[in-house]
Amino acid sequence: MSADELHVVVETTDDGVVVIRVRGSLDGWSDSSGLVEALEKAAGGGGRLTVADLSRLEFADSTGLHALLSAQRRHTASGVRLVLAGPLGAGVRRLFEVSGTAGAFSFADTVDAALTC
Repeated sequence: MSADELHVVVETTDDGVVVIRVRGSLDGWSDSSGLVEALEKAAGGGGRLTVADLSRLEFADSTGLHALLSAQRRHTASGVRLVLAGPLGAGVRRLFEVSGTAGAFSFADTVDAALTC
């Protein structure tokens, strides 16, 4: 896998929490359909919590931000909490800050911390 590719792994904990681990780049050049599909399935799966582990996300642009905002709306509509877990890379963190969208999400420093949300 090259650094520009997006890799998504979905895990479900024993208590039904969906953890989506994202690695690579989430931008207009990467195929984000795997992440969008995983987030959509998690929102509609009847669980209580989805954790998107972005700690290995190297880059994200407005395409990635759009996917995450859409997922947040879908999760809210389904009554499922979505938490973005880090630590976030400087570029990814800056995307949320510059776009003014940080307040639209719940963040946790680690996946373990997100599991207690």
